[in-house]
Amino acid sequence: MRLGMIGAGFNANFHATALRSVRGVELAGVYAPKGAAELVARARNEGLGTAEVYPTIAEMCNNVEIIGIFCPNFARLDAIHAIADAVKRGAALKGIIVEKPLARNLAEAREFVDVANGLGVPQAYFENQIHMSSIVGCRAQLAKVAAAMGNPHLARSAEEHGGPHEPWFWDPTKQGGGVWCDMGCHSAAVGWWTLTPEGKAPNFLKPIGVTATMGLLKWRHQPWLGKLLERGVDYTKTPAEDYSLVTIEFQNPETGQIVLAQATDSWMYDAPGLRLAMEVMGPAYSYNVDSLSSPAGLFIGDAAAEAVANAELALEKSQASRGKLVMQPDEADLYGYVGEWRDAVKNFAAGKSALLDFNYGLDVVVLVMAGYLSHERGCRIDLTDPNVLTEFKTYVPLIQQGYGATVLGPVAG
Repeated sequence: MRLGMIGAGFNANFHATALRSVRGVELAGVYAPKGAAELVARARNEGLGTAEVYPTIAEMCNNVEIIGIFCPNFARLDAIHAIADAVKRGAALKGIIVEKPLARNLAEAREFVDVANGLGVPQAYFENQIHMSSIVGCRAQLAKVAAAMGNPHLARSAEEHGGPHEPWFWDPTKQGGGVWCDMGCHSAAVGWWTLTPEGKAPNFLKPIGVTATMGLLKWRHQPWLGKLLERGVDYTKTPAEDYSLVTIEFQNPETGQIVLAQATDSWMYDAPGLRLAMEVMGPAYSYNVDSLSSPAGLFIGDAAAEAVANAELALEKSQASRGKLVMQPDEADLYGYVGEWRDAVKNFAAGKSALLDFNYGLDVVVLVMAGYLSHERGCRIDLTDPNVLTEFKTYVPLIQQGYGATVLGPVAG
């Protein structure tokens, strides 16, 4: 199937890397304000497809079968509306993909879902960590154990690195918040999934409560504050959290059992590079995942370091280009990107949505909003309270509005 990508930044290029290991799809088109020509050239050079640059989303929709929305968060609604217009005018799409998070707040998420659901086109919400081969393998290995002993009762998940690539990620009014919106959506989803009994739907467990603590620990101080200013982001005016610790309570609707997911996310993790870590515990069994554990490693001495132009060649978000370094030979597979593509392509070919659809993405947005509201109010948010769910329909976190100083404390220049 022919794929068209909306967006040509870091995320789209990482997905292009994953496509090297996926059959049944070719990269046929790219639409993006910048970087489209470079991504098209890369696709052709690497044999990913005979891609071309399209001047509009509508024209690309008429020439592909799958559309992937990999543009910045603030552009997602415009993208889905453009896709909807193209489908209504006759574009015959077999699948629509959107990268996490679905939207910046629940009002945007609801609009996105309503537009997409009205098209009747199969969907895939891309949450790569659920598809990590290590998670998939551990769940399969322990399926009979869990059936005999009982389901998992505690999951701890973490995603941490030294900070995002692009300036818009740092701007809470564009991105939707700080690290909790950017990466907490990963940790909330994978925690939810690892606690879910085998054979049940991803939203089987019902979220009933959220408690959160957030902070701006590193990027409120110099010289880091100045480094953000160089990118055009002023945290003395619109700060966002660089650390979040969130506990989500879920209830099994069949047994009444309460289980917990703890999510730790940060943009202040000064270590070899991006770390994805999970611990899942059940009665008399457990498993753990650590993306910084690798069978490969590098050493680059001072004399050779000047020859290294890109520290991220070895590992995403690497902060060093010399010394003893972690090297992952296939990050796209390690992080679950390959798995989510295979799931989407297989289901689209069968005329079905992927494991995760846009309604699931909306459910994750609810958890993200609950985290922000909990931090703002300093208390547990009861997700069984109808008044809370009504409030979420129009709720926009203070950090997302640009008033982060009121909940994170003022930042002095």
